[in-house]
Amino acid sequence: MCLALAFTLSCAAPGDEPVDARAAPDAIQQKIAQYTAAVDAADIELASQVWLTSPDISFINPAGHAHGWEEVQEIYKFFAASFSERKLTAHDVAVHVHGDSAWAEFYWQFDATQSKDGAAVQNKGRETQIYNWVEGRWQLVHVHYSGPAMTF
Repeated sequence: MCLALAFTLSCAAPGDEPVDARAAPDAIQQKIAQYTAAVDAADIELASQVWLTSPDISFINPAGHAHGWEEVQEIYKFFAASFSERKLTAHDVAVHVHGDSAWAEFYWQFDATQSKDGAAVQNKGRETQIYNWVEGRWQLVHVHYSGPAMTF
């Protein structure tokens, strides 16, 4: 049995580390902190440390549906061009891990100053993020956000 386990572990692809389910929620929380910091700074390089930079990712938001890293980058460029100051705050974060996939759900508040006229902007909403364990780290593969819940 020990020999079989040793053989199985030795056949894993280089850089493939097993998911530590106990550490995963904290790691995802750190990714969300990087994600909000990337929006605050409109920093594509920092965003690329959170996202899987592939054509297979997607981002659904009120302005549309971005497919692939090339389109997702445009969102950060929009924030850079449209707002002179940005602050995205995530709260009530819940992280769920299932093997090498995870999802986070949270509420957010976005405070900003418009570049064109200096007007203050505030939006609130909800967001779901899906992460995959790729090459030994959690990488964001999908975001879906919407406005706050409406009461009827």
